[in-house]
Amino acid sequence: MKKKSKAKKKSRISSSAKTRGFSFYICCFFVYSLLGWAYEVFLETVVYHWGFTNRGVLFGPYCPIYGFGALVFIFTVYRLINGKSVKDKILLIPTVFLGCAIIATAIELAASYILEASMGYWPWQTYVDYAVNFQGRVALSPSVRFGIGGTVFLYVLQPALERLFSRFKTRKLAIVITCIMLVDAGVFAARHFLGWL
Repeated sequence: MKKKSKAKKKSRISSSAKTRGFSFYICCFFVYSLLGWAYEVFLETVVYHWGFTNRGVLFGPYCPIYGFGALVFIFTVYRLINGKSVKDKILLIPTVFLGCAIIATAIELAASYILEASMGYWPWQTYVDYAVNFQGRVALSPSVRFGIGGTVFLYVLQPALERLFSRFKTRKLAIVITCIMLVDAGVFAARHFLGWL
C-alpha cells in the first residue's frame, strides 16, 4: 500500500516537473504579457478615458515587462505558497503582497532606466502626476496595484495556468510564441534603431 502511494506521489511530482519545463515558462511569459497589455489598455481607455494607444513597446498586443515580472514572481514569491496548506497560504498573503509590490517596483525602476537609455523615454512617464513618485519612474499607487495584482495572480491565475498547461504539451506553442515575439522584436529594432522600415 505504501509503495503504491509513493509511486502515485512520484508520478504526480514527475508530471508536475514536466509541466514546468522551459516551454511552460515561455507560455506563462506570453500569457502574462498579454494580460499586462490588456490591463494597461483597460486603465487607459476605461479608467482614465485617454483613448486607445498600443501600451507595449513592441507592435503586438503584449507588454513583455509584465511577462518578465510574472516569471520573477513565480521563481521567487510563488515558492513561499506553492504546495502549502490553505491556512498557511492565507497567513502568507501580506508577505506575498509586499514581495510582489517590492519586486514589481524594482523591475519597473530598472526598466525605466534601460528604456530611457535605449529609446529616450519610458511608457509610464505619467507617474509624475502621482502624489508619491520617484522621478516619474515608480510611484506608490502603481506599486500597491502591482502588489494586489501579483497576489491575485499567484493565488488564482498561476495555479489555473498550471492545470491548463498540464493537459497538453506546451513545446509547439512555445516555439510559435518565441518566433512571433522574435520577429516582432526584430521589426521593432529595425524600425526604431536602424530606421530600415
